[in-house]
Amino acid sequence: MDNINEKNNTAMRYLSTLNLPNDVKKLTFEQCQDLCKEIRTTLIDTVSKNGGHLASNLGTVELTVALHRIFESPKDKFIWDVGHQCYTHKILTGRYNKFSSLRKENGISGFPKPKESEHDIFISGHSSTAISVANGVAEAMRLQGDEHHTIAIIGDGAMTGGLAYEGLNNAGKTNNNIIVILNDNTMSISKNVGSLAKYLSILRSTESYVKTKKAVEKKLNNTPVIGKHAVKILKSSKDALRDTMFHSITMFEYLGFIYLGPVDGHNIEELEEVLLAAKTYRRPVFIHIKTTKGKGYLPSEKNPGEFHGISKFNIETGNPEISGSDTYSDVFGKELVDMAQKDNSICAVTAAMEHGTGLHYFSRTFPDRYYDVGIAEQHAVTFAAALSSQGKLPVFAVYSSFLQRAYDQLLHDVSIPNIHLVIAIDRAGVVGEDGETHHGMFDVSFLTSIPNTKIYSPSCYDELKLCMKKAMYQDKELVCVRYPRGRENATFDKTNLNTDYTHISGNKTDTLVITYGRIYENLYNSYIKAKKNNMNYDILKLTCIFPLSNMIIEICKSYDNIIFFEESYYYGGISQILGDILIQNNYHGNYQRVAPKSFISQASIPAQLEHMGLSESKMFEKIEQNFKRRGQIKCV
Repeated sequence: MDNINEKNNTAMRYLSTLNLPNDVKKLTFEQCQDLCKEIRTTLIDTVSKNGGHLASNLGTVELTVALHRIFESPKDKFIWDVGHQCYTHKILTGRYNKFSSLRKENGISGFPKPKESEHDIFISGHSSTAISVANGVAEAMRLQGDEHHTIAIIGDGAMTGGLAYEGLNNAGKTNNNIIVILNDNTMSISKNVGSLAKYLSILRSTESYVKTKKAVEKKLNNTPVIGKHAVKILKSSKDALRDTMFHSITMFEYLGFIYLGPVDGHNIEELEEVLLAAKTYRRPVFIHIKTTKGKGYLPSEKNPGEFHGISKFNIETGNPEISGSDTYSDVFGKELVDMAQKDNSICAVTAAMEHGTGLHYFSRTFPDRYYDVGIAEQHAVTFAAALSSQGKLPVFAVYSSFLQRAYDQLLHDVSIPNIHLVIAIDRAGVVGEDGETHHGMFDVSFLTSIPNTKIYSPSCYDELKLCMKKAMYQDKELVCVRYPRGRENATFDKTNLNTDYTHISGNKTDTLVITYGRIYENLYNSYIKAKKNNMNYDILKLTCIFPLSNMIIEICKSYDNIIFFEESYYYGGISQILGDILIQNNYHGNYQRVAPKSFISQASIPAQLEHMGLSESKMFEKIEQNFKRRGQIKCV
């Protein structure tokens, strides 16, 4: 496949004229190659404008085309693990004309969504779930007498997650028409690590077995009289041949699957051969294909990690449009390096998110104290807790939405023994165009249910550094420091930053407005605007948001009217906890809460904050309504 490194303005001969997905079956192999070029051009052009997951989608173009040629969606069910590689599937299932709206508000999602299309079987956005989903779907189809196939497409990165093996263990003991396709590109988001990566490397080196077997079968099939009979003999003795080449059967066969592969994932003819073979078995089959992440676009092939999830970029150069200043992730990563240079007990742990969490600075500087455990958040928490129990100072950096998987370990392996563990929670709050599956809206709700837990939510870079130092060296329990995606936009006064709270009190007023984290910037700006409009109120900015100190409670009790703005889930949030405490303290004032009560759809972060009532304008509007209702300003 030729590399595409500039926008192709020619008409889409196939995508604009075919009745998809049905017509894809009518194309020749040569026409399929042209179709794949059109798809790649569309992917690159759209993601360069909208942002999204590029490298993973470029790597699965031929596979997706082959799947739609051999199977019949949606009667045959395609289950995409994580789902960030489903763009070609969306293009081929009637969404090409809407594809320019990818990841935009009210547009096409970047992940499978059953509400969007009957071809999207199950919503996904997290790793390692596809095999379990496919097992359940296949079993339901069996109970209904449906003999169509269920196909799970999972990456080798996702195969580092324990749920994938729970799914394999159960699917392999059935007789259902389930096919698991391992898309092996030696990458997840960061480069794959661990024993599985080594095992798959060994399997890749045995490709000669597949090619030898295919060549012998083809030769015998063309031999008169004895050919067909000899092929049957060859197939019946495949274990012996495989043992000669592999020296042992694969782990997937031990789990109950027919193993086929490795196969070139960019050769449609080879893909169709192996898919047709898998289709005939009528029992669980595991297909191992090899692909190149970022295939067909040179900048992505060279830097697949950077192009896994990328913002808008220049097609000619591959450079992102937004560059320059550090993000919260960068500030965290660099600060941890500075601390580790003075303290050799500090260790860093990630679950396959080296670059996403800013730990690439640490991994390059202290490789012996850096641990990438793969997509295994449960293991990461328990592993880090064990490090801490032996006198080390581990920091587990993880996205908020991914930490959800490790609730049991936080409760059982960290909280009960009261182990000191620092968790850096990246992507706290809404994250924009990735939508519901990736927002960090629930960490506050579930972390506050765990005893022996402290939570910081800094509002700027300097406060983040202060919180990290206190979490590492003064606190002794489970300590979480949560911060948002992207860069700070903190123009407020930073002279009195601390790790507890900031109380801004001006003229005597009976109104207090509370918030924490990045939306303090919005509240501060609305506060300046309100003062110009003769609306006087005080502000309480929380930094340590849990547990709430007695001093915070006493401050709140001195006001008759309180409004709390919170970028976390309404139920179980800090505003609810504060409200409960105030009731217990016989507070009789007016207490209002503004926080989301439902999942937040894809849109830009400013648009999402606006929808939740947490933008500067919406905060001002809410506070103004409060003053008008109480007659403290005239209604105009």
